[in-house]
Amino acid sequence: MPATTAAPAATATTATTTAAAAATAAPAPLEGDADLAAIGSVLADRARCRILLALADGRALPASMLADEAGVAASTASSHLGRLVDAGLVTVAARGRYRYYSLAGPQVGELIETVGRLAPSEPVRSLRQGTRAHALRRARSCYDHLAGRLGVAVTGGLIICGALSERPGTPGPMVGHGSRAGAADQPGFTFTERGSDLFDQIGATLEAGSWVRCCVDWTEQRHHMAGLHGRTLLDRLVTLNWVKRAARGRAITLTEGGAAGLSGWIGLDPGELQDAGR
Repeated sequence: MPATTAAPAATATTATTTAAAAATAAPAPLEGDADLAAIGSVLADRARCRILLALADGRALPASMLADEAGVAASTASSHLGRLVDAGLVTVAARGRYRYYSLAGPQVGELIETVGRLAPSEPVRSLRQGTRAHALRRARSCYDHLAGRLGVAVTGGLIICGALSERPGTPGPMVGHGSRAGAADQPGFTFTERGSDLFDQIGATLEAGSWVRCCVDWTEQRHHMAGLHGRTLLDRLVTLNWVKRAARGRAITLTEGGAAGLSGWIGLDPGELQDAGR
């Protein structure tokens, strides 16, 4: 008697069962509103906030330095860093025997600036704190771009000389117009041919017609250039030795050569630069 096989039937039955199971599977859970409390609970500790502020210049720092910045013991800093990593605000990378921590991306830098605009200032109780606060307001890095009075002044200068053109329908006040910018006032600019020529003069190539992103400066309450164009600007200013980064912290110093260079490049008033960056 010839042998018979039930394989095709079994295969069909399996496929039918799989299809039925897929049809009756529970739908993916819906996502509700953003859980602000999850981030809020991470930011609710002063030491963790100091760690984030220490990392806000975009550099990667070891845990020992972050413990010193936060004013806590190494073991306590390790716990805080673990919490920040779990929350997705900080990343960690091993370099030999040491682990270095950095912000998870520019969106975290934007978060710090946004909260900084809403949060009250800490009271200054020492000369060291006062000196540091003044330095940050004069000029600092905001993750990967220039901020503070100097950042606002340079962005305003680029607008005035035609490097940035306001996009039609842009809400909110413009830089240098004497108005304070609100958190919702996110301007849109187009990078012009004039801007491309100006950046070429300092050794940077950026495409004309590209969109330029800005963010509201938390100390000046006005817009400064961010994104690709802001990052390129700060990189070139550092390379040209027009500005210098502090060994620790976000403060940036305008050099004498930088004051002369910015004045010649986009026509900024030397007196304004003196006040803004030095």
